[in-house]
Amino acid sequence: MLSLSRFSREGSYVKIQIIIFRKLSIMQEKPFKIFSGTKSRYFAEKVCNSLGCPLGNMIIEHFADGEFAVSYEESIRGDQVFLIQSTFPNSDNLMELLLMIDAAKRASAKSIVAVIPYFGWARQDRKDKPRVSIGAKLIADMLAAAGINRLITMDLHADQIQGFFNVPVDHLYASGVFIEYVKQLDLKNMVIATPDVGGTKRASAYSKFLGCPMVICYKLRKKANEISDMQIIGDVQGMDVLLIDDIVDTAGTITKAADLIMDNKANSVRAVASHAVMSDPASLRVDQSKLTEMIFTDSIPYSRKSEKVKILSVADMFADSIMRVCNNESISSLYLV
Repeated sequence: MLSLSRFSREGSYVKIQIIIFRKLSIMQEKPFKIFSGTKSRYFAEKVCNSLGCPLGNMIIEHFADGEFAVSYEESIRGDQVFLIQSTFPNSDNLMELLLMIDAAKRASAKSIVAVIPYFGWARQDRKDKPRVSIGAKLIADMLAAAGINRLITMDLHADQIQGFFNVPVDHLYASGVFIEYVKQLDLKNMVIATPDVGGTKRASAYSKFLGCPMVICYKLRKKANEISDMQIIGDVQGMDVLLIDDIVDTAGTITKAADLIMDNKANSVRAVASHAVMSDPASLRVDQSKLTEMIFTDSIPYSRKSEKVKILSVADMFADSIMRVCNNESISSLYLV
């Protein structure tokens, strides 16, 4: 016969095993939580649908003077938290993200990962003239001071921005999504083009992967967002040209390059770009240009209507990256170019 004390000990042992098993099951079912800022909720919902998990409950309360406050409406103590928010204009999106990070830190989250599909201020990555700010470095410092443990982003304007952070940076590329789409077009005489010299490295990577030639559009600027002259280095006659860029803001460069390419007797011209900033009058310029098609990702919401604009989703890629981060797996296999 078992003694009462032994029975009690064994009973307690069984209860402890059950509790541990339940906790492990919960951890396997929900190893992380995902939250989103206001303007990136559409993207966060796609990511959560891909992962098969709910979007976290959070309230962003706005006051009459424009100030706002963030509060998590569920416990995140000890959780790995992913905060999805692109920092496109206006700056409220960045401020929302900073408050989300701070609130998560004060709520005892185990780790905080900022998921920023579009990293704003990335064009300010160096001192190109005296007495100017380096905006990308400032944003990196602000995110670190707020309390992030990791950053996941896509197609930074300059790769060296990763070095501005003292936390791990997972830099994704939209090339996998673009290349799959381009292959479906089955263009017979394809040529890769870059709308400016600064994008030569990016265009060269596409050119090597697809095994096709490359041309360069060389531009001269009088000032920001205003082109004074543009020339093509290379032959595009009779070719189907694919322009590669990372950001389209006012669309002045990309549309001028497309028109110049068609004037040089190209067969067709399309453009792919990761981030659809598309400040006015960008949509009008695209519609009035000789572009056959303008292809973006959904890193930034594009609400204006244009028959020439096509949006490809990168939500599945970000969902896969989040799972790999949670499981401590490599994400390099996601890169094609």
